[in-house]
Amino acid sequence: MTLAKSRMVIAVLALAGATPAAFAAGYPDHPVRMIVPFTPAGATDMLARLVGERLGAKLGQSVVIDNRAGAGGNVGAEIAARAAPDGYTLLMGPASIYAISATLYPRLGYDLVKDLVPVSLVANVPHVLVVRNDLAVNSVAELVQLAKRMPGELNIASQGSGTVSHLEAELLKHMAGIDMLHIPYKGSAPAVLDLIGGRVQLMFDSIASALPHIRAGKLRAIAVASSTRSSLLPNVPTVAESLPGYSAHSWLGIFVPAGTPQPVIQRLQRDLAAAIDDPKAQARLVEAGFEPKSSTPEDFAKLVREEMEKWRPVVKMSGATPD
Repeated sequence: MTLAKSRMVIAVLALAGATPAAFAAGYPDHPVRMIVPFTPAGATDMLARLVGERLGAKLGQSVVIDNRAGAGGNVGAEIAARAAPDGYTLLMGPASIYAISATLYPRLGYDLVKDLVPVSLVANVPHVLVVRNDLAVNSVAELVQLAKRMPGELNIASQGSGTVSHLEAELLKHMAGIDMLHIPYKGSAPAVLDLIGGRVQLMFDSIASALPHIRAGKLRAIAVASSTRSSLLPNVPTVAESLPGYSAHSWLGIFVPAGTPQPVIQRLQRDLAAAIDDPKAQARLVEAGFEPKSSTPEDFAKLVREEMEKWRPVVKMSGATPD
């Protein structure tokens, strides 16, 4: 046996014999990777970078953002699920992988419940329906009228098949009785670029991602998806004001691979809460369009279970497909 192999065997045996508490005592001793399952510049990426910076300061190690887009967030989620359970790989997980993808994708390459462990909720992410400037609609009611005159001719973009923005579009189509062509992207940023460029006409996007373009006059906001108006867009009505009963929202939270030592999860949760609940961080996140909120792993796990049950019938009712 070579010297290098001998050292590797000794290291593996030492790790195997270490107790979780002993392992956690030295955690972290090198940078931590945070997987973002969407392209850069979208809401998930924005939140990951804001929170990652604060979390890194608490951990005493840098948090490196790793964008792995595809399949409505499932590419990145599967990479995280298959990573070593040592606390050095985190997933900034969107609501969509639990609320939607578990029903929409019949054969995932991983088990959402068994392979990923909730650590903490990070933020709620309200969404807004935005249209390009040359689309002659100023409300959901006017959009519905236009879509009924032009069945199948309007293109509605989404952050990807199986994302919240996809389901929001399908819900709108179903409840309004209209037909629009769904155009999926690999994240918010490329979809918004095509929306501004005129290649698609409208989309549901997070307020965090869309707000700079709304303020710059590049896009027009005609409705928010949540049941109440947003303080960042107080003059923009809800979709429900035109379509009673419509309501949708998203959230983001941190997950780790199953098998991660409990003391490491506790350390991550504690430092995440300190990072998110700091008043300066809260103000910065709110201004960026998020509703920051931390949680215990138990409360976050309960939210995940509730979201899976809540959205399963909605996904089936909407007729959404992973196109």
